Amino acid sequence: MTPQKKDYWLVGMQFFLFIIFFLPVSAHYSSPYIIKYSGLAAFILGLIVVFTSLFNLDKSLTAYPTPKVGGELITTGFYRLVRHPIYSGLIFAFLGFAIYRESWFKILVSLILALLFHFKTQYEEEKLIEKYSQYPDYKKKTGKFFPKLL
Repeated sequence: MTPQKKDYWLVGMQFFLFIIFFLPVSAHYSSPYIIKYSGLAAFILGLIVVFTSLFNLDKSLTAYPTPKVGGELITTGFYRLVRHPIYSGLIFAFLGFAIYRESWFKILVSLILALLFHFKTQYEEEKLIEKYSQYPDYKKKTGKFFPKLL
């Protein structure tokens, strides 16, 4: 598969999962309010991380895993802590919303989305290493989706 087709396929799968997530499927459960509203807090936190990180990328923002021509490696803001904060925020937002809505179906789709992000970032990081000589050092210092503890 050509890199361009792989870009389209990965982004297409991502948006397909976004659409599937919002289908009105009835697979609900009941949880204590503390769990339910923790999900709401994770949803809000995730959205904050997503939008802050989108603005932080500025002119380097692209929908595809292949880095934008003329873009630069961003290592500030949330990118100082994690390499893929937009994906981290989306995972928090989707999983948090699923927990808040008490939907097994939405939780499952969120986990599949997180798995897709795992594979998408593997491909994306190959491209980032090709484009930015400093990326391997940056990768050693930061976590993929969550900050490194040590």
